[in-house]
Amino acid sequence: MTLLHLDASIAPDRDLLGGKAASIVRLAHLGISVPPAFALTTDECDRYYAQGRAVPDDVARGLPTEMRRLESATGRTFGGGERPLLVSVRSGAAESMPGMMDTILNLGITPGVEHALSELTGSASYAADTRRRFEEQFEKVVGRRPPSDPWDQLAAAIAAVFDSWQSRRAVAYRKDRGLNHVGGTAVTVQAMVFGNLDERSGTGVLFTRNPTCGSPEPLGEWLPMGQGEDVVSGNADPLPISDLANTMPDIHRELLEAAYALERHERDVQDVEFTIESGRLWLLQARAAKRSPDAAIRLAVLLQREGLLSKTEALDRVSAEHVDAMERPHVDPEERAGARLLAEGRPASPGVVTGTVVTDPDDAEARALNGEAVVLGRPTTNPDDVHAMAVVSGIVTEIGGATSHAAVVSRELGVPCIVGCGEAAVTTLEGCVVTLDAAAGELFEGALPVRQASEADDADLATLLEWARAEAGDGNRAPLAELLRARAQGL
Repeated sequence: MTLLHLDASIAPDRDLLGGKAASIVRLAHLGISVPPAFALTTDECDRYYAQGRAVPDDVARGLPTEMRRLESATGRTFGGGERPLLVSVRSGAAESMPGMMDTILNLGITPGVEHALSELTGSASYAADTRRRFEEQFEKVVGRRPPSDPWDQLAAAIAAVFDSWQSRRAVAYRKDRGLNHVGGTAVTVQAMVFGNLDERSGTGVLFTRNPTCGSPEPLGEWLPMGQGEDVVSGNADPLPISDLANTMPDIHRELLEAAYALERHERDVQDVEFTIESGRLWLLQARAAKRSPDAAIRLAVLLQREGLLSKTEALDRVSAEHVDAMERPHVDPEERAGARLLAEGRPASPGVVTGTVVTDPDDAEARALNGEAVVLGRPTTNPDDVHAMAVVSGIVTEIGGATSHAAVVSRELGVPCIVGCGEAAVTTLEGCVVTLDAAAGELFEGALPVRQASEADDADLATLLEWARAEAGDGNRAPLAELLRARAQGL
């Protein structure tokens, strides 16, 4: 089939549906509230490119039928009426590629729809904000002003999402990760719910465990009167999830219950995107959380001790590269005491590095590839910065939280990162040599001496070493990283 309605009647096949749509199906299987949606499968991406970057005719003919199903599920009408339906158009590859491909929210809005939304909600400001967001995002992604016909908007958005599979940043990301360029992205079309609707609305991201340090407590952020892209883009400083517990305790409780149900079902730490619309919670998607090397080690041991993983499965969750990163040097405590602190922020991906602050991503990439230790300093990062983020020694941003683009991508890359240091706290340091202690969220002047760590100093590394040696048998006394490399090679 070219188009699939996403509900509990189908299997959550990532290869066919992509991660986003497969996540929606998993949520539906668990009975968790998720806005209705349908998907153009990854097969259609291949056909799109095979036909010279054209949406296949049978797909175009099937769109009205699927849109009518969304209309029926929501009681809204696409393109007009007293209760207009707006949709998001999102990418979704089989392998998670956070922030690499394109999304368009609020699609279907026109001047007439804006007026209808204003009349329906009694809020002209909400309707105008929604239209502004759509027009700005459409122009950025598609490269032109949105057409006046919502169906033309939809066709252009679908093509733009397919096109983003071969964007410079997506290709560079797959190359850096060793991911297959074959397979393409699915496109998910989902009914919009609005975190910017009123004072009992908002958006956020929740990790069921801390993906930075691996502690068992959940880590999350939310932004009242915001939409999903506001949080993950890093363009705003969100509130901690504990604020939601104070503001809307019932929603906070429902969110944690749903997130932990997902974690138990998937047997892994979850990264959950959610929206609250007028006091009702909707989960938009959930996926295995990207985590720092430190967190990967801690969480593998923790989940095994909680009975979610066997020892073999716990070892499967860690790599020699995780161990190497854990054993990197740390700042000498005596030297820290006398050092000049330049900036403080939120830890996003732990580690200690010394380098020169460079604020231009292209310059940072060139200097890093030339062998220089570079700390990329930005107001915030976006997918266009990933080519630099993948090769620099460290990353620091002025705004954004622990769920921002910079934080999520740096954890996956294993690059030490601090976020949210404050306006002008980083970009004014261009050319300065700094030491970044990302576990502490601190940026120091100059190159500070460091001390070497070892697996004997860490209880979780020692536990994994015990398990790995027992699995290897025959009195194998190799270090943990060597044992994990042998496992990965099937030895």
